[in-house]
Amino acid sequence: MTAPARIRFANVTKRFFAVTALEDVSFDVRPGELLALCGENGAGKSTLMKILSGVISDYEGTIELDGKPVRFTGTRDAERHGVSIIHQELNLVGDLTTAANIFLGRELTKLSVWLDDAAMRAQAAELFTQLECAIRPDDLIRTLRIGDQQLVEIAKALALRARILIMDEPTSALTESEVARLYRIIGKLREQGVTIIYISHKMDEVFRLADRITVLRDGKVIQTLERTATSPKEITRLMVGREINTAGFRTPQPAGEEVVRVENLSLPWPGHARGWRLQNVSLSVRKGEVLGIAGLMGAGRTELLECLYGSSAEPPQGDIVLRGKRVRFADPQAALQAGVAMVTEDRKRYGVIATMNVREHITLSSLGHAAIAGLIQFGREAAAGHESIRQLRIKTAGGEASILSLSGGNQQKCLIARALRTNPVLLLLDDPTRGIDVGAKAEIYRLIDELCQQGLAIIITSSELPELLTVCDRIVVLCEGRKTGEFQREDFSEAALMEAATGN
Repeated sequence: MTAPARIRFANVTKRFFAVTALEDVSFDVRPGELLALCGENGAGKSTLMKILSGVISDYEGTIELDGKPVRFTGTRDAERHGVSIIHQELNLVGDLTTAANIFLGRELTKLSVWLDDAAMRAQAAELFTQLECAIRPDDLIRTLRIGDQQLVEIAKALALRARILIMDEPTSALTESEVARLYRIIGKLREQGVTIIYISHKMDEVFRLADRITVLRDGKVIQTLERTATSPKEITRLMVGREINTAGFRTPQPAGEEVVRVENLSLPWPGHARGWRLQNVSLSVRKGEVLGIAGLMGAGRTELLECLYGSSAEPPQGDIVLRGKRVRFADPQAALQAGVAMVTEDRKRYGVIATMNVREHITLSSLGHAAIAGLIQFGREAAAGHESIRQLRIKTAGGEASILSLSGGNQQKCLIARALRTNPVLLLLDDPTRGIDVGAKAEIYRLIDELCQQGLAIIITSSELPELLTVCDRIVVLCEGRKTGEFQREDFSEAALMEAATGN
């Protein structure tokens, strides 16, 4: 007799008012299997996993665990059944310690009365040892970089000893060594019989880890394939319904006049043994040019952009010359007024404001353009929002829709639209496609090229070398805060960039 599927979705449908997020979704996941769930942003992956993890309980259709129908009333109910999820958008409390976050809502106690902080710290330390990382139980979440915060999310899920683990883009902010560590942990979990649903847009991960691949598009299951019977190109085609060719996204053109020049830029790092987050970095970018900043996690990519945008933790040293004039921005408002705009790497923490709608997000940094005598004119603001929605092809029910109703890729487009409405001469993009599917990436690549054709200067960082090779005219490489290489497009190669990024 064949064992029942560990998970079976049968005709699962979910509607949000007039929008159908999932329609008759049916497939199964085998015991101990790693099933990759692929699809563009907005395809329904996150909605389906919210249903499985108990976040959403109002839906049509049925879910079975080990052959028995279940309908979770909440996340605690799902956890009691052995279902745990690692969210892509980190779900941590910044002012609590890592140990407190891991045990939040299910704290260990003494005599059922007093919190057992020692036991929670000890178990957290054990989990971090298992994850082979240097995070400490007493570290505050807000002091950690996003890659370390992601590891805390993973530790939180491991602490639940789940038999069904949902991983939603778990490597989106991890370094290569952290990714390799996660792969080892996944291997151990599978040896213990844990069933894993793995959501990722990275085809190399999918084809390294998955047994089978299920593709969603527009809320429907397109196909489930054995990993050995398909290819990354076919999965990408099934996800977007068309072929994606990244070779033609950048149209090289002669660069114009210099927009910004950085000379011997250094950023102090008080209290750290290294002393500097950045040290003597020099670079320049011209009109119509895309300059890439490559480097491993902790190399100083984000810190470099923060120095240019007036948002660095410490005042930088060295010279920043913008359009021929030396500048020193005290804050981002001064940078915006001078023509420098930035799109953050951490969309949830620094970009999206949950209580605002799409229109408000787009116009937030340029409300002065919609005002007369200091009073905001709603008609002007609405027209500006609609113009950006149309120009950037943002998929939304309209300007008044909640920003949280949009997929991650379309939220990112709103943040880019916000920056563009300030009419910048220099656009800083910090890992702008992190956690975004291949279709949305392609649209952002085309947008970058269009902006350069219009004469905008762009500096972009990315944790994915192939992305920089696709969109950049030049690439500067950082290693531990120092510039270790600079490459023209004709000299691009992943091997050369990685050699410079590792300081070899």
